[in-house]
Amino acid sequence: MALVILPAEREPRLITVRRGGTLLDADHHLLALWAADCAEHVIHHFEHARPDDDRPRRAIEATRAWVRGEVRMSDARNVAVANAAAREVSGAARLAALAAGQAGGVAHVAAHELGAAAYAIRAAGEAAPASERDEAARQECCWQRGQLPDPIRDLVIDDQRQRNDICWGVFVC
Repeated sequence: MALVILPAEREPRLITVRRGGTLLDADHHLLALWAADCAEHVIHHFEHARPDDDRPRRAIEATRAWVRGEVRMSDARNVAVANAAAREVSGAARLAALAAGQAGGVAHVAAHELGAAAYAIRAAGEAAPASERDEAARQECCWQRGQLPDPIRDLVIDDQRQRNDICWGVFVC
């Protein structure tokens, strides 16, 4: 399973203006907060398995701190801590930690927002009984879409449509 879900060609709408794209800082911040919300919604799966391990939670908190201007992008993007935690667990706990790692990467690369959402959807599905996994994943996707702020809603939904194939087809709600 790929840890990073990025397209071969980067979408200019998900590249900041400073780097030659069209993404404004305010929208970049909204993407980061939405990704953090997606990861936090399922982080309990990891924390139940590893209650003394706060690395994924720290990645989510660093993303929010970056949005508030409390840390630099280089500090917020320390996704390695969440990804290292993911290697030590399996199932929904692993997927939840990977969602946190992806959320932690949004400060550096806005396109990681979809990785946080996709891993969170997979975590929700994996945590459900086998006969209910598809419905749990669908409900998580719907919950996420309900959290989308209006200024980035169309961008994210279009990004989901474009990258659904490399995101295991999870964006079906």
